[in-house]
Amino acid sequence: QVRLVESGGGLAQPGGSLRLSCDASETSVSFYEMGWYRQAPGNQRELVASITHIGETKYADSVKGRFAISRGNVENTVYLQMNSLKPEDTAVYYCQFKRLWYPPSWGQGTQVTVSS
Repeated sequence: QVRLVESGGGLAQPGGSLRLSCDASETSVSFYEMGWYRQAPGNQRELVASITHIGETKYADSVKGRFAISRGNVENTVYLQMNSLKPEDTAVYYCQFKRLWYPPSWGQGTQVTVSS
């Protein structure tokens, strides 16, 4: 069980930017993989971006070229820079902390709304 502190969500206009932060720095065990998932009403939760402990990244096709996930300077922190936001990016975004051979931990979710 890992406590994940998320921040950075909110309202943005189409074409705007937001930066999401996920802080699990209170956890003594380093992550194997961390990522961001999102879930819009009526849809299943989907992977947006992930990053491994050695810096390998993966992105959903829908966000490639627009979003960037990165590791923070503080251990067990990650960021999601979201640029060129679209209305279809509107969802609740969840941070995931994953250890090898253990079920993942999830943040409480932060709302991202893209609307004019």
